[in-house]
Amino acid sequence: MVASLKLTVVAHIKHLQEEKVKHQEALLVLKSICKEVAKIDTLSDICEHYQDSLSIAAHNDTPEVIEQIIQHFPGSTLVIINGCTLFQVAIKKRCEKLYNFLLCHMSYDQYRYQQGCDKVKNSTLHLAGQLAPTHKLNRVSGAALQMQRELQWFEEVGNFVKPKYKYQKNVSQETPIMVFRREHKQLRNEGEEWMKKTADSYTIVAALIITIVFAAAITVPGGNDDVTGKAIYETKPSFIVFAISDAISLFSSTTSLLLFLSILTARYREEDFLYRLPKRLILGLAMLFLSVTSMMVAFSATLYLMFGQGKAWIMIPISTLTCLPIASFVTLQLPLLVDLISSTYGHGIFVKQSDCKMKQS
Repeated sequence: MVASLKLTVVAHIKHLQEEKVKHQEALLVLKSICKEVAKIDTLSDICEHYQDSLSIAAHNDTPEVIEQIIQHFPGSTLVIINGCTLFQVAIKKRCEKLYNFLLCHMSYDQYRYQQGCDKVKNSTLHLAGQLAPTHKLNRVSGAALQMQRELQWFEEVGNFVKPKYKYQKNVSQETPIMVFRREHKQLRNEGEEWMKKTADSYTIVAALIITIVFAAAITVPGGNDDVTGKAIYETKPSFIVFAISDAISLFSSTTSLLLFLSILTARYREEDFLYRLPKRLILGLAMLFLSVTSMMVAFSATLYLMFGQGKAWIMIPISTLTCLPIASFVTLQLPLLVDLISSTYGHGIFVKQSDCKMKQS
């Protein structure tokens, strides 16, 4: 109890608490208003009162408001907003909270109605194929990850629509995939350019590391015995650390180089941005990080082997300096790696189909 009171003193925590209280109070006010509006006898008059609110809530992706309106006015699920149903608005405007809420609370008959086509025969999958609003795209950094998010939306909606809608044409004689490719042509090109520039930069780093650790492998510290040809310090623990670390660095940097080269030579189809390209970049970055770390360990072992024999204190500055480039690499590159892993293998923005099945009417 005391700990929670202390946390509320922190400015950021206090601000969050105030916002949460305001949110709860706003919902209570909305609930009271809905109860009063529900007392109106004429159905058309009731619709006039909640239609604008429903539209604003849908565009702002606030399912809490929509939940209150639907609870008091079940017929509000049939409202048409600018020629689109609620479900279509959620898809078109990329409102993942509203989409998940509707998917979990709609009956099967309501869902069938929401799947209907608009006035130009665009199905829900056609709408998913359209380019997302700019402010929604900008929530994700990098054109490649933006393309991946758009593909995730298209795949998610495609999993729920009937098979016939996947090949249905609109008035322009375009199928959903044709709409997606046309709308995302520029974003695909930008994603390709971003991927190639990123992979090209990492390729240079990986090539430099390969050169360094390969040269270190053939010119071992301390040299070789003139008679046997064996390394002079082969029995020293620090030499064994050097040999293992240098080998790990060589193999991991070579692997990362090949992964980055595979990105540079990829065909860059739309579907490649969903898993194939991000997976290669994730593995390449992980291998490069392992390579940098093991290279610095090998270099530290060499320094200790050459200058630190019998001087245990020298390990302190060596270890400190070794951590510096590793920490720098992690600080600068880890955010990108986390974003890639989260976007590709994370829980995602959609609820699992197994956790949220539509209610059968």
